[in-house]
Amino acid sequence: MHLLYKKQNEYTWCTDKSGRQLKNKYIHMKKLKFSINIKASKEKIWSVLWDDKSYRVWTSVFSQGSYVQTDWKEGSKVLFLTPKGDGMYSEIVTNRPNEFMAFKHIGEVKNSKEQPIDEKTSTWTGSLENYLLQNEGEFTKLIVELDAFADFQDYFNETFPKALEKVKELSEKP
Repeated sequence: MHLLYKKQNEYTWCTDKSGRQLKNKYIHMKKLKFSINIKASKEKIWSVLWDDKSYRVWTSVFSQGSYVQTDWKEGSKVLFLTPKGDGMYSEIVTNRPNEFMAFKHIGEVKNSKEQPIDEKTSTWTGSLENYLLQNEGEFTKLIVELDAFADFQDYFNETFPKALEKVKELSEKP
């Protein structure tokens, strides 16, 4: 894998394939992990995760009508948006098709405009969100890891399993 994760002194950090260190420097964030076994190929699940039409379906659990704008290339900007044009902007740190996607979240978007990093966003800028697909016999395991504040852990613990169930449902359709 291009990203190597280590826990050291309550910090979560990783190194990308170029050796650049990425670090979540805020110890009040926790790494959450969710997984689901899906009876579908990595290619099918990858398509469900990142193709526009299906992305809108599975992410509706978080915000109805949410969508993404990006070219999906490593190093590219990503805009995660609501229909009102609010959301966040991030960077694709790693994109290994049909295997691994890593996002580094940077800041907020309001009314379709990226906002400068302020005191609020500086507390989570640099947080990571990763998607990994692994073969497990006749299933593919989808593993999602993300950095989250304690205040949002209950929300993610409730909504991410629902989102993964949607991914499973869409992926297992013939």
